[in-house]
Amino acid sequence: MTATPEIHTPVTGEELAHVFDEAAPPADLSVYGVEDWITLAAFWVMVGCVILQFFTRYVLNNSFAWTEEIAINALVVVVFLGASLCVRASRHIQVDFLYRYMSPGLGRIMATFVDVVRIGFFAYGTWLMYKYASLIPDEMMTTVDLPKSIVFNAVVLAFALMTLRALHVAWQNARRGYSVLEKPEAFDGSEA
Repeated sequence: MTATPEIHTPVTGEELAHVFDEAAPPADLSVYGVEDWITLAAFWVMVGCVILQFFTRYVLNNSFAWTEEIAINALVVVVFLGASLCVRASRHIQVDFLYRYMSPGLGRIMATFVDVVRIGFFAYGTWLMYKYASLIPDEMMTTVDLPKSIVFNAVVLAFALMTLRALHVAWQNARRGYSVLEKPEAFDGSEA
């Protein structure tokens, strides 16, 4: 089997420079959910704390103890709310290799089973985190005079959002007749 050589069209520097003359398309913020903006804010709080900790530790040689705790708690919020974003966009790691070898009917049944298990997992995670957060409502953070329940309730909220997003994704998959597992090329524009 002989590979076809790639053909590259030469581009001059002037042609390349004119690419930047084109107007940028208008920004479309409608694709972002509520959790995306909260995750972005928590991310920048975390970044600010890490930069402040680095500066106070290595430049001033006297670090603020609270920056590490706030950064860690912000990371927890980023991870779990970011997971909700991934559920909404069907971007969690998944194995779709076997679906290529299944009949379409069996693939649909298996994809629906995955949707149901995912919804059950997130609903159970919501319930577990709610039970845990309700056990320690008055526990305070170590270095900051704030209750830990802020972080735990954010995780409860994130699991509840993941459950709702998983329900929505399952409903879309049922309505569409296929999921990202069955036809990944329909979701990202690639030809698998």
